[in-house]
Amino acid sequence: MKSIIKNRVQIVVHISIWILLYGLTFYPILNDARPIPSDVFPKLIVIIVLFYFNYFYLVPEYLLKKSVLFYLLVSLGLLVASVMLLNHFYEPKFPENFIMDFQRPRGFGYMPIYRSFVNLGIPYVISAILRIYVEWKRNENLRLSVEKESIKSELQFLKAQLNPHFLFNTLNTIYALSVKKSPDTSEAIVDLSELMRYMIYEADKDLVPLNKEIDYIKSYIQLQRLRLSDSENVSLKITGEDRGRAVPPLLFISFIENAFKYGTDYKGKTYVKIALIITDASVYLNVKNKIGVFREPTKNSGIGLENIRNQLKLIYPGLHDLEVDNDGKDYEVSLTIYQKQASL
Repeated sequence: MKSIIKNRVQIVVHISIWILLYGLTFYPILNDARPIPSDVFPKLIVIIVLFYFNYFYLVPEYLLKKSVLFYLLVSLGLLVASVMLLNHFYEPKFPENFIMDFQRPRGFGYMPIYRSFVNLGIPYVISAILRIYVEWKRNENLRLSVEKESIKSELQFLKAQLNPHFLFNTLNTIYALSVKKSPDTSEAIVDLSELMRYMIYEADKDLVPLNKEIDYIKSYIQLQRLRLSDSENVSLKITGEDRGRAVPPLLFISFIENAFKYGTDYKGKTYVKIALIITDASVYLNVKNKIGVFREPTKNSGIGLENIRNQLKLIYPGLHDLEVDNDGKDYEVSLTIYQKQASL
């Protein structure tokens, strides 16, 4: 369908060019009721042949392939030869005793040759400009398409890294409950199954309803609460209307996961405060946690946060603010996404 529309647009453009070029040529003649010169239609045929020979062959085969000098020489030769050909067959005839000096009729002599060259040259140049633009537009569309596919592939790669990382941490939580023979183990498995269902059926989409992402976050926090000995200082506050809003899946979870990972000490005491504020202009996430007992960073400890940074750069270039504050006691992340996301 797009190809058909594109072809129709090109046909309309070409027709418009010919109407513009020859509407201006014929209007004064027809307006003054003068006879049409005999060389007009042969000249029109030559112009059309030159126009499309240049458009379909010379420009793509030589000019666009950087053979500029050869292209210019061939073009100049074609124009000169065409002018000479037209002038030979349609040059004005004078009596043998006619003196070709200052008395020659106005409009004959060198001026017709000059006009012929201009009349042939202008459409020829327009054909080159038009073909260059068409090729540039085609290459630009191809570049944007490749760039879009590249971004999509990179996002899929980032998600592929994020999901196993999150899964391993969640399994560690359930393992800790099973070791303690906690009665909450079965509930944790149910919560995990809900999380996995979301990750399998929603996480591969470009956008998901914001309310589904919020439900996912709630299930995750509930799962974390099950393993904590003290969850009194764990809170989630959501304000604003989430209906009709959409975000990329798993956008916020890395920040929340990181807060639970480093905001809990070895005794299970945790301080994690999460706020999500939804307005017409933005979605704001604030996650704050106390820094627990120091842990030696591992090779993969920052993989989730690094991935989400890259994801934000790809999806919201120039449309997000991410601030991280670490004073040694508290760790706080503030993320604002401005109204670019689509509605569902």
